[in-house]
Amino acid sequence: MSKLNYLFVFMLMISVACSSGEMAETESSDDSWDTKEMRTQYEDIKVTKLVGDLERPWAVAFLPDGRKLVTEKPGRLNIVDGGEVTVVDGTPEVSSRGQGGLLDVSLHPDYDDNGWIYLSYSKPNDDGDTVLAVVRGRLDGSEFTDQEEIFEMNRYASPGRHYGSRFAWDSSGYLYVSVGDFGANPPRAQDLSDHAGSLLRMYDDGTVPADNPFVGDDDAAPEIFSYGHRNIQGLIINPENDEIWATEHGPRGGDELNMIEAGKNYGWPNASLGRAYGDETSFHDGTEARSIEGMEDPVYEFLPTLAPAGLALVTSDNFPNWKGNLLAGGLRAERIRRLLIMDYTVIHDEELLLQEVGRIRDVREGPDGNIYVLTDEDPGALYVIEPADL
Repeated sequence: MSKLNYLFVFMLMISVACSSGEMAETESSDDSWDTKEMRTQYEDIKVTKLVGDLERPWAVAFLPDGRKLVTEKPGRLNIVDGGEVTVVDGTPEVSSRGQGGLLDVSLHPDYDDNGWIYLSYSKPNDDGDTVLAVVRGRLDGSEFTDQEEIFEMNRYASPGRHYGSRFAWDSSGYLYVSVGDFGANPPRAQDLSDHAGSLLRMYDDGTVPADNPFVGDDDAAPEIFSYGHRNIQGLIINPENDEIWATEHGPRGGDELNMIEAGKNYGWPNASLGRAYGDETSFHDGTEARSIEGMEDPVYEFLPTLAPAGLALVTSDNFPNWKGNLLAGGLRAERIRRLLIMDYTVIHDEELLLQEVGRIRDVREGPDGNIYVLTDEDPGALYVIEPADL
């Protein structure tokens, strides 16, 4: 993949203004609304709150019968049926501190045949340190049964942040799992023997495919598919071509959109577009290291800071003018960025839901073709975005 022309993107961002759209409200403009209709640049949309009073919800998945699964960071897996929320019993013990807790949820691509549901979570040891772990199980009513731990990263650490922890499946049925750098020691992301700061690829039972890029390297963890990542919290695989797209947090600035390829190094912390939190200096003794030969530059840098979380690819006909676009959620930015990409270059960037629903933790396209959004609040909520006729 060719290097990003940063000057071109900077000029493009000036010329293509980000717009939050005009709004036509169906209720009052205070924070108590349940439904709003909004006019965006290319689609008229209706946003509806499906359920509220969730505690730091993290991810949503869709059961075949129309019910939703929603994780809450303190450790709860919920079944959402209409406006009713039922807590699933029997989920793993989590360490819910810092950024840890119960995190992503995903159904196996062959769920109708095998019933497997996958959860990622921060697993504690007796010393209070944690790792990212992945478990799968089945639903029996409101019980999580037949549990199998299929992955545990190879090094416990504290203080409990930058878990990454997004799932994605490719067309061959391989499971991809993002793992953050755990924050306290960023160089872990450059250590191939360490799972931290990487994107992993495995079979559905956690075993390692023989064609993973570092299989056979005694100094590398065989699950690693790519490395040099700070904290991937948006992950999607295009079902048409298996391209892997990820959004990840930079430090102060430097939030990235990447197209992930096998065996590639995405630079963190050696190369970064961001700066240190404390004094806004670079990470490299005052020297600039925005791009390093042999390390992949991002396809796009989100300016201003997005704090990306959740990523969806629009594939349905519900929003014809968005089809093929990426929808990137933002925590600190409290918005979704709609990205039109051509030849691995973002040529249009529109802001949606600007400060309308709060911090956005997850964005998913549902099987009904609508877009579902979770807010990282207490209380948080699950919203649906549908077409509107304004």
